[in-house]
Amino acid sequence: MSADTATARTTATSQASHRRTALIAGIFYLLTFVSIPTLALYRPVKDANHVLGSGSDTSAIVGGVLEIIVAIAGIGTAVVLFPILKKQNESAALGLVAARIVESATIFVGVAFLLSIVTLRKAGTGPDALSTSHALVAMYDRIFLLGQSFIPAICDLLLGTLLYRSRLVPRGLSMIGIAGAPILVVGYVAVLFGGIHQHSSLAGLSALPVAAFEFSLGVWFVVKGFDPRAAAELEAR
Repeated sequence: MSADTATARTTATSQASHRRTALIAGIFYLLTFVSIPTLALYRPVKDANHVLGSGSDTSAIVGGVLEIIVAIAGIGTAVVLFPILKKQNESAALGLVAARIVESATIFVGVAFLLSIVTLRKAGTGPDALSTSHALVAMYDRIFLLGQSFIPAICDLLLGTLLYRSRLVPRGLSMIGIAGAPILVVGYVAVLFGGIHQHSSLAGLSALPVAAFEFSLGVWFVVKGFDPRAAAELEAR
């Protein structure tokens, strides 16, 4: 086998590996959007008197399952991308993995809060559990604010910077994440200090750039993958 043939095969294998990595990462990113229906699914369980009522708790359980999928997928996005992103900056890539794990941990805790209300209701605890259920809803909202309103800004700032410097995707796409991160932080701080309501349209708008970045990135990874030249340059390092 000639040296040129061996080099060509190595290059083809590397490109196939990069394409597979991008595809898996893209699927994980798209999976992080499956929890959007929880806005409606959680409405009954967050009702002030839900623990006293009767009926099915299926919507709350389904919402919990969807959020668990999001938590696992969130970790998956960072873990799958780590081997290639670390060639740009290992510390930042490791920071991304750590931030995703923290974000996912807050999601798991939030699910536990709401499903605890389901448990109280099924146990027939009655009026004595009203204050507890209200506290669990408040704790869910607070940890959601931290885990899914603040930490994603850190994740996307790290990821956007790594992608911008490596040119694995178009820099314009990377800039959406870099620019969206501080906007999300501003929205988080405004909610934290009572300037706007957590579920207001302004709070939603502050999260829109980050959401657009992650969804667009997921689609790009699935359809296009990494830029071959940029990926080859990282491998050469």
